[in-house]
Amino acid sequence: MTETSWLDAHLALILCIAGCTAVTLLSKLLPVTFLKGDNLPLTLRHWLSFVPVAVMAALVGPDVFIYEGQFNPGPSNLFLMAALPALLVAWWFKNYFLTIAVGIGLVILARFTGLY
Repeated sequence: MTETSWLDAHLALILCIAGCTAVTLLSKLLPVTFLKGDNLPLTLRHWLSFVPVAVMAALVGPDVFIYEGQFNPGPSNLFLMAALPALLVAWWFKNYFLTIAVGIGLVILARFTGLY
């Protein structure tokens, strides 16, 4: 019976982790390295300024409109009702942390008072 070394037994896992690490690092470092803002055309810089807002909307949208397992754009949707004042806070203060704190605070307040 031949014994395999630990490295031989786990080589595929080690290569997978190394590959995932390389892809993650390269996908973050290459754009920062080669796409410095001062080298980009003005039109492209303007277009890229919308990416953070689009990503945030894609992340938050389903959580706001899907309530209790179904699409609910009405006033019975607690998360939508909390998101509307939070949207005003986001527009007024332009601060992600404050916006999230207000939204979570409103959900906590609505549940604590029994409104929802």
